[in-house]
Amino acid sequence: MTAISTEPIGSIPRPAYLQDAMQAFQKNEIKENELTDLFARATRETILQLEATGSPVISDGEQSKPSFATYAVAGSSNLASGGVIIPFADGHTRQLPKLVSGPFRYQHFASEYLKEARNNTSLPIKQAVISASAMSLLYPAEGIDGYSQQQFISDLLDQAESDIRKCPDAGAYNVQIDFTEARLALKLDPSKGLLTQFIDLNNQVLDRFSPAEQSRIGVHTCPGGDHDSTHSADVPYSELLPLFFKLHADNFYLEYAGEKDKKSVLESIRENINPNQKIFLGVIDVLNSRIETPEEVRDLLLEASEYIPVAQLGSTDDCGFSPFADDISTAREIAFEKIKARVQGTKLAEAKI
Repeated sequence: MTAISTEPIGSIPRPAYLQDAMQAFQKNEIKENELTDLFARATRETILQLEATGSPVISDGEQSKPSFATYAVAGSSNLASGGVIIPFADGHTRQLPKLVSGPFRYQHFASEYLKEARNNTSLPIKQAVISASAMSLLYPAEGIDGYSQQQFISDLLDQAESDIRKCPDAGAYNVQIDFTEARLALKLDPSKGLLTQFIDLNNQVLDRFSPAEQSRIGVHTCPGGDHDSTHSADVPYSELLPLFFKLHADNFYLEYAGEKDKKSVLESIRENINPNQKIFLGVIDVLNSRIETPEEVRDLLLEASEYIPVAQLGSTDDCGFSPFADDISTAREIAFEKIKARVQGTKLAEAKI
């Protein structure tokens, strides 16, 4: 029997009591320490339920992150509204803040969330961090007087490096860079110029780590997943992967279960994968409330093994189940059942291969 690694992407829908508390805090109806206590409670409950799925690697479910994208700058005094708008297929949008003055500094590092999680489990914990390319979108197109884009990028690289480096130091099993804007970059700029810039920026961060350190760093990409909608699912993987696999990381987490033309995705992976790279293929569609069966997961992995060497194959979920704190489109209970199906289906595939 050949072992197939399986890992989550990250976020789990927050319980109703936490959703209510976060809204109450925004209205100054509860104190910060009350919200902090509920974050700790939700994190503890999430970890216990993830352990119950049998998943050998878990996360904290991002229970206390405001979003996967903006946790690092939450509470920053030199941000304003009016940043880049990200449109989704169903018509809703997300808007990033924009930087109005320098210097650029993270207010929170991902390792802060890891420390709370470590108190609640002995299992390996995966920690997600936001990509430098996503954070680069905070710098406004019109520039900032007295703070050049060049200086901003220099500061950004330092902050992004620290965000990754602090995670293993705090006990993370591995680190996942969320690079969900990769396919979106191709949609915005089909010439691939923007994606090339993003790849180069992220590699400038990754090149600050040794090969041994890079072996514990992975990159996740998907066409966005928010309120059961996407921002770039119409961009084919064949356009993305030749550049995406040039990232200087060893682990790649790819949305796959939600893809319509799965064979072309597998063919593109086979054509572009490097020998040192491991592909964690998404076998759970987080945008569909239907719970996959373990047999369906098994079959996806068996088919993938015909294109990807088994030693380079792993399983994961397509995306986080709730990357933004207010996303309640997937029921919490369904998310755990889907994860359980991933774990069981991966074991079935192992027994067949």
